[in-house]
Amino acid sequence: MSQHGVGLRAVMRSAAFLTAGALAVPALAGCGSPDPAGKPLAGPDTAPAARDRIADGGTLRWAVDAVPETLNAFQADADAGTTRVAQAVLPSLYRMGERGRPEINPDYLESAKIVDTEPQQVVLYKLNQQAVWSDGREIGAADFAAQWRALSGRDSAYWTARNAGYERIERIERGASDLEVKVTFKRSYADWKSLFSPLYPKEVMGSPDAFNEGARRALKLTAGPFVLKKVDRADDEVRLARNPRWWGRPAKLSGIVLREVPREKRAAALTAGRVDVAEIDAATAGRLAPHEGTVEVRKSLEPAFTQLALNGAGGPLADERVRRAVARALDRRELARVVLEPLGLPAKPVGSHVALSGQAAYADGSGALGGQDTKEARALLADAGWEPGTVTEKEKKEKKDKDKGEKAAGPKKDDDGSEEADDGTYIVGEDDKARGDDEELAQDGKQHLKQGGAPGAYAPKGTAAPARSAPGPLAKDGKALSLRFVLPSGPGSKTLATVAERIRRMLDRVGIRTEVSKVEEEGYFKDHIASGEYDLALYSWPTSAFPATDARPIYAKPVPAADGSLNVEQNYTRVGTDQVDQLFEQAVGTLDEGESRALLRKADARIWAAAGSLPLYQRPQLVAARSGLANVGAFGFGTPVYEDMGFLKKEPGSPSGKASTSASASRS
Repeated sequence: MSQHGVGLRAVMRSAAFLTAGALAVPALAGCGSPDPAGKPLAGPDTAPAARDRIADGGTLRWAVDAVPETLNAFQADADAGTTRVAQAVLPSLYRMGERGRPEINPDYLESAKIVDTEPQQVVLYKLNQQAVWSDGREIGAADFAAQWRALSGRDSAYWTARNAGYERIERIERGASDLEVKVTFKRSYADWKSLFSPLYPKEVMGSPDAFNEGARRALKLTAGPFVLKKVDRADDEVRLARNPRWWGRPAKLSGIVLREVPREKRAAALTAGRVDVAEIDAATAGRLAPHEGTVEVRKSLEPAFTQLALNGAGGPLADERVRRAVARALDRRELARVVLEPLGLPAKPVGSHVALSGQAAYADGSGALGGQDTKEARALLADAGWEPGTVTEKEKKEKKDKDKGEKAAGPKKDDDGSEEADDGTYIVGEDDKARGDDEELAQDGKQHLKQGGAPGAYAPKGTAAPARSAPGPLAKDGKALSLRFVLPSGPGSKTLATVAERIRRMLDRVGIRTEVSKVEEEGYFKDHIASGEYDLALYSWPTSAFPATDARPIYAKPVPAADGSLNVEQNYTRVGTDQVDQLFEQAVGTLDEGESRALLRKADARIWAAAGSLPLYQRPQLVAARSGLANVGAFGFGTPVYEDMGFLKKEPGSPSGKASTSASASRS
């Protein structure tokens, strides 16, 4: 994925009518209709301040998960740290605005537009005449051409992780002057604005050796408000310094230090003054509460969503009717509430696989599948041949023993004796480990009490329990309907476990049993999700301003490879259709933005109908920042503006304590 930077009418439908070809797609907005993309559910929370209120100088210490293994954003092991460095020191022709849409970056571009469509698409870039690399050389066509050749896929000597869009370019040449770059495409490309962000110098892209190894530990040439000063693996730090050749608004900070700090140690690091800003979870936010006035928590929603994945490669979920029954059993609003309401964030379920509310391609396509409907879910299961069966004494004993073991084990504890901190869900595309950082949820019991209490919770002794609404276990051909729900067992698993338990109860009501399988966190994604060793799983996908390019491999129909294996690209649910593939191909090849969005929304409706993955909620974003630190925090969709970050000036007549806090925060 790019880093910019994963109800149908409640009537019973036959298996034939559930095919993609017979799908009734909800009407799309036409001329004069409100924009279905809507607005972002939450805006950025960065303590915005005008530049004249920010002091000149100081070093910002920023906690990161790890010192990046590579500084080349186009390599397979690039991670969030790689992106952070690239945003600060390299050109990006476009930035993401608060609505998650690309906006031209005037520090590098005067203009960029399509100047020809027939016989080929031609884009003309006019560069900012002041834009230079750190050695004084002008940014120009040679840099664009070197990056295209490296990422085009033509030369296998380049170890590239992604080349989407670059393979559609035919040639790059100088325009009427050195400040113009002319890019001619051999095939039309709707997402052309995604290219050359970041842009590396020709010295990095010009040879396989420089690309593969040279840019992993150092960047000799940069062109951003900051330069790379040092990657210090002994101290687990990356140091950036103000760029003396920067032609834009001067950076307020004299330096930025990206410091590796494990998430469970960030509260201590913040209160001790070793870092100034860090992404945190809700448990950490709670521990920081007594330190209000020194550190504050800034909140938004990430450009990413958590989904329930249904593996359609085999077993009961290979039947679309069973997958749809799972979907119709779920109350996605409840799942969003249990995660987001305790944080004071909008608890609205995600309605699209390809975009989030506010992004250009967003429209709620969940109507192609339908909302929670227990009766419909049971009817779908019956139509698929799953009928009430019997539970053997052995199965009863196994469940009793399992429940007893889980009750005896109790909650896990952190080193400080508190309940295990919660990182939340796994997000794909940021690093090999696919780490996550959602919030800790309120305890189930407290949630029930807040909503009026569970039925019978305080009933007088001797009161009969309410009748079970769930049917008995379902079976087919002598085999019980049971799905393996795979979850990680390490730190950060509490949110997943809580959401999974809610899902388990919802499925139980329609006769679908789940077997929760907790696996080692380190191998959760690679050994289970990517390899297809699961029936149900929870993980997250980032969204992109360019879904025709970036969402396509997530939903592409798996195809047999030459060696007999199945090529799934990033479609780990193994559910796809030819029509979805065709719609993505049409969307990426049309230069009419409205038509492209309409095609993506049609594709999304068909993805919903196939029920391979069910978007649940947009991921929360919690950032702890030192008071007095401006233009930093929970950025939401937006790209950070590094030159505007800094510490507020001491206000005349302000208490001495505030002044000393700001001053100490600015020292490294």
